[in-house]
Amino acid sequence: MYSIDLFAGVGGFTEGLKNANIECVLANEIDATIAESYTANHPSVLMINESIDILLKNFDSKIKKLSKDQGINHTAINKKLKEIDLIVGGPPCQGFSMAGARNRKSHNFIKDPRNQLFKKYFELVQKFEPSFFIFENVVGIKSMGNGQILSSILSLFDDNKNFSKGKYFMQQKVFSSDNLGIPQKRKRFIIIGSKKPFDLVEVETKLKNELKITNKYFFENSTVRDAISDLEKIKPYIGRIKTNPNTNYQKRLSGNSDFTHNHNPLKHSETVLRRIKMIEPGENFKNLPKEENIKSIHSGSYGRLSWDSKSNTITTRFDTPSAGRFIHPSLNRNITIREAARLQSFPDNYRFLGNKTSVHTQIGNAVPPQLAEYLGLVIKKIYHEYYK
Repeated sequence: MYSIDLFAGVGGFTEGLKNANIECVLANEIDATIAESYTANHPSVLMINESIDILLKNFDSKIKKLSKDQGINHTAINKKLKEIDLIVGGPPCQGFSMAGARNRKSHNFIKDPRNQLFKKYFELVQKFEPSFFIFENVVGIKSMGNGQILSSILSLFDDNKNFSKGKYFMQQKVFSSDNLGIPQKRKRFIIIGSKKPFDLVEVETKLKNELKITNKYFFENSTVRDAISDLEKIKPYIGRIKTNPNTNYQKRLSGNSDFTHNHNPLKHSETVLRRIKMIEPGENFKNLPKEENIKSIHSGSYGRLSWDSKSNTITTRFDTPSAGRFIHPSLNRNITIREAARLQSFPDNYRFLGNKTSVHTQIGNAVPPQLAEYLGLVIKKIYHEYYK
C-alpha cells in the first residue's frame, strides 16, 4: 500500500504506517526545520516543504522538480502516486472557524477563508481519490460550533457529487494511546473514510485477536518505568549514548540501533530547582509550601511523573516545569527530548533536528507512531475484509 502524509510534522504518522508496511510516497510540512527533521528520518519520501495550495496548482511540474532536487527517482515516484491507497493528515484545528456553527451547509464551510488548511486536505483527497483516508484531530473538534463543524466535514466526504468514484463511507472514534501499549494518556479524534462500507468494531475485534498471536506485546500495559528507566543513569548526555533496554517496550523502540540521540537534560534556575526538589512522585505545585506563591492555570504544574503510572499528554512545553506534569520520576529535572520521544513511542534511532523550541514542537505535536501503526493495520484489515 502507498500513502500520502499531509501536515506531516516530524513524521509520526509516516513512521507508524511504515511499521504497518504502508509506504509513504509524498509528505507535506510547511515548517522548514521540521521538514528537515522529517527528511532526516524518511529520506526516500518526497517532501513538499511549502503550501499545499502551491502544490495543487502546478502538481506534475512541481513533483518533477522536487524529485530532481531531492535526488529521488521521478519515474518511480510518479508510478506510486498513481497507486495511492491512503491519505492521512490532521489540518491544524486553528483552521476551523466557528463560522461553521452559522453556515451549516458544507459549501459555506469550505468556502470560508479561515478553513483553507482543511480545504487543501479535502482537495488532495479529491485529486487522488484513494480507497481510504484518515482524518486526525483534537477531541474538541466534536463539539466545535455545537457539532456543526464536524457535521460539515462529514457531509463533504459523504457527497457523491464531490468525487468521480463516489462518496466515502466513514466511521469515527476517539482513540486513546494508553489503550494501545503507549505509556501516555493521549486522546485523538479519528475519522476513517473508505470507498466501501465497513464495520469498525468488527474490524478492530478481529485485528486485536490476531495481534495477540502475531505481536503479543503490542497491547502490553506500559508505564513510565517501562519507557525510560534505562535512561535514568546514563552519563554523559552529550551526543550519542548507548542504551541497555530491559523492558519489552524499550527493546521494541531500541530496534537494531546501539545508539540514541537527543538525551541532553535542561538546566533549571535555582528557584525552579528548589521547587522541583520538594515535589514527590505524583505530586504537583499544590504540594509546594504557600511561600512559593505558585499560581498556575495548568492543573499539573510542577508535576512529577510516577514510575508505575502513565504520563499525561506530552505537549510542546514538556521542558517547562510550570507547564504540566513533566518532572522526571526520580531525578530533579524535567524529562529530556529522548524521554519525551520514548513516551510518544518514537524509536531510539529517530533524530530530531533544530533548536529547542522546534524540537519540542516536533515531539509534542506528533501522532504517536504506535497509534499510527495501529491505524495502518486497521486500514489493511478493512481492505482484507471488505475489498477482496
